[in-house]
Amino acid sequence: MMHPARQAYVEEAEEMDTGINLADLPVDRDYVIPSSAAGIPAEKASAIISQFERKRRAAAMAVPTDDTRVRARLRELGEPITLFGEGPADRRDRLRELLTDIAEKQEAAAAEDIEMAEAGGEEDEGEQQEEFYTEGSDELLKARKAIARFSLPRAKARVARQREESTIPLRTHIKHRKAIKEKLHNFDLYGSQIAGDRPVSICRFAPDGQTIATGNWGGGIRLLGVPNLEEKLSVKGHTDRVGGLSWFPGATLPESNVSESAVNFVSGGGEGNVCLWSLDKDQPLATLEGHSGRVCRTEFHPSGKYIASASYDTTWRLWDVETTAELQLQEGHSREVYTVAFNNDGSLLASGGLDSIGRVWDLRTGRTVMILEGHIREIFGLDWGVDGYRVLSGSGDGWVKCWDLRQVKNTGGIGAHKSVVSDVRWYKGSESASFLPTTEGQPGRMDVDGATAPVQPRKSGTFFVSSGFDKNVNIFSADDWSLIKTLSGHSGNVLSADISNNAQWIASCGHDRTVKLWGIE
Repeated sequence: MMHPARQAYVEEAEEMDTGINLADLPVDRDYVIPSSAAGIPAEKASAIISQFERKRRAAAMAVPTDDTRVRARLRELGEPITLFGEGPADRRDRLRELLTDIAEKQEAAAAEDIEMAEAGGEEDEGEQQEEFYTEGSDELLKARKAIARFSLPRAKARVARQREESTIPLRTHIKHRKAIKEKLHNFDLYGSQIAGDRPVSICRFAPDGQTIATGNWGGGIRLLGVPNLEEKLSVKGHTDRVGGLSWFPGATLPESNVSESAVNFVSGGGEGNVCLWSLDKDQPLATLEGHSGRVCRTEFHPSGKYIASASYDTTWRLWDVETTAELQLQEGHSREVYTVAFNNDGSLLASGGLDSIGRVWDLRTGRTVMILEGHIREIFGLDWGVDGYRVLSGSGDGWVKCWDLRQVKNTGGIGAHKSVVSDVRWYKGSESASFLPTTEGQPGRMDVDGATAPVQPRKSGTFFVSSGFDKNVNIFSADDWSLIKTLSGHSGNVLSADISNNAQWIASCGHDRTVKLWGIE
């Protein structure tokens, strides 16, 4: 049996072995050192303790070890990158001291803000929690009611069509998609035309597919014929680069009521103006002024009554085509807004910009219904699918992502290009006049136009194209997101691309100042 004295010694040793981490010890900073006990004045003792605390915090500060990065950080802070006789270690210590000073100042400012907020009392607290609204005009209210009346019947017809499509067997859809992919493999370069003295920033097909509207960085707009790319009209209504081009719904179509002297297309320029154009004049019919920054994209509402414009002033705006009045100025992005797009129903608008965030807005209420958060770089392209609930986004991170409003999440992503994705366009053309193959489906009850007809799989929405800074235009399938074909021919960054309504042509433009036409053989 162990002697009790020896046993106590062993137990004490075991306790010492477990130990206590010094970092776990509580630090008592609420004390005063008596001058007589310390042998120094209390003020000096407190200063010494504060200095020890400061050195402890400085030692924990993360500082680069690479001297080049240390110099760069000092330059960012506005400090000399080196002092006389200073070595790399001294320079690193100086950076640590500077960062510690900055951290202390930020903490002091935060503490002061907290004190001020607490002093404000309960009344101020209630005011901070109150939501902020901007009162809309009577014209905006009328526009929202008109948009609701326009969009609801279209949504009803779309849902009815989708119900009919749900009866089509899966094997028919697979056969249909396979035939379309085989057809799209035949796209090849048909022609090329120089469309400006500076890079051509955007190209858009007219609804009839016989004209391409192009805008360049010099502020000029040219209309080119298809397929020969001859110049039909050249205008210059902007003093800076043209960023947005959009055709009036139904313009150039023989069955429409849009005359050449009426508004046929809209453009946006770097000076901040939005211009409305006809096809028989070289001067704009009207100029919409209000943006304080560059206008990057313009889009017609499906009804043709409204125009949306995205600008570098961090806003997008809604305009009345007939009165040319600004109906809505919408904030919501922290940086420049680059692109906007309406869905086919006309009820929703998607916006994206240089803050890498996209937003979907309900035009009938003015509220955000979904945030497109997932890109790590700027969003340069947005486009809606014909199904009404999916939207594509193209970003500077090289990715194209698909967002589903029903599931309120990202449902697909493609590493579309090796560099920036500058534009993305979903095929939303005519079913009857399309060059794509037709696959017979099941007999249906009634189509969207009210006539009985066999239910056939849609051609619209089956593929999309994207342009990028890797000098390519890519064609992707919209069901399995596979790459169908890469169209190579540009000698510089491709800035924009579009698809004709009959799917026979794809147009692209870019830094090489050319517009290229790609066709199905």
